[in-house]
Amino acid sequence: MNPTPTSAGALSKTNFTQRVLIVVSVTLLALLVMAGAGLAFSVLLRVLAALLIALPLRAAGDWLHRRTGMSTGLGLLLTTLLVVASLGAMFWLFSARIGEQVQNLQVQLPIAVQDVQARIEQTDWGKWMARENLDYTKVVGGSSEWVGRVTGVFSTSLSIVADGYVITFLAVFLMLQPKTYRAGLVMLVPKAGRKRANDVLDCISSTLVKWVLGRLVSMLFVGVFTWLGLTFMGMQMGAVLGLFAGLVTFIPNIGPIVSMVPAVLLAFVYGGPQQALYVVGLYLVVQTLESAAVSPVVQQRLIQMPPALILIGQLIIGAFTGLLGLTLATPIIAIIIVVVKMLYVQDVLGDDEVKV
Repeated sequence: MNPTPTSAGALSKTNFTQRVLIVVSVTLLALLVMAGAGLAFSVLLRVLAALLIALPLRAAGDWLHRRTGMSTGLGLLLTTLLVVASLGAMFWLFSARIGEQVQNLQVQLPIAVQDVQARIEQTDWGKWMARENLDYTKVVGGSSEWVGRVTGVFSTSLSIVADGYVITFLAVFLMLQPKTYRAGLVMLVPKAGRKRANDVLDCISSTLVKWVLGRLVSMLFVGVFTWLGLTFMGMQMGAVLGLFAGLVTFIPNIGPIVSMVPAVLLAFVYGGPQQALYVVGLYLVVQTLESAAVSPVVQQRLIQMPPALILIGQLIIGAFTGLLGLTLATPIIAIIIVVVKMLYVQDVLGDDEVKV
């Protein structure tokens, strides 16, 4: 018996509805998986940040244990107290001066932006843009927009403090009992591969420790010489600009460019174009010395990472995870290179000539 047109139409509508539901379900499942992966990666970034704190402190404690014979716990305690005391002394010596300069920077930076906009409007090409009804403030941002951006940055301070709290306590736990967490991780590997897993973890730990120490030396060099150079040039707020330059040096490639912007802007407003050029020259000289003299010395035994690969990784990871991912992109790339060389190039391809 042939189906009637009415029953065939109802069956077709049912099939269409089922297909739509399947497509919607698959799409929702894919979105949930992507959201879960993003959340998991965000958690792993905080774990990596804690490792970058815990591993160097633990390595210093182990070094004291080997050199002096004191217990690892005592060496770790002395190392931690030394770091905390050093940071506390620096804060006590410079907090008043830097705090005052930070307040001045918050006031003067929006004024500097307004002054730059006023100067642009007085130039020939600024007048041309006005005649053509081109609002350049949409590109560089109006003064109120810049103030909003600055306010938005400071409004995220609570989130930064919360992340810092979590990362600090996680670093303490990892630093005190590294063998517990390492054994649990290695236990997930089949018995035949556990020795190799330990070798890979050793290499990753060593690479991260060396990278952190190299970054700290570079940060100190850039911060001190930028501060001295700006002070010699008579720049206002040289201490806070030098501190900012040193801190963002932790982020390769992008950090030096970011550190230059407020200094050049303030120099242009309060000293004119010539002063701004001098500041640009100072930053270029400091960054060139850091790249050509400091980094090769402090990272000569570190795994080689091509600058283009680091920049691509920063762009990709930063696009998905924001500032924290951008900051930690380089150690992530270092970990990936170690894993690929040891587990794929050496073990799978059998190329033992490749060194990590």
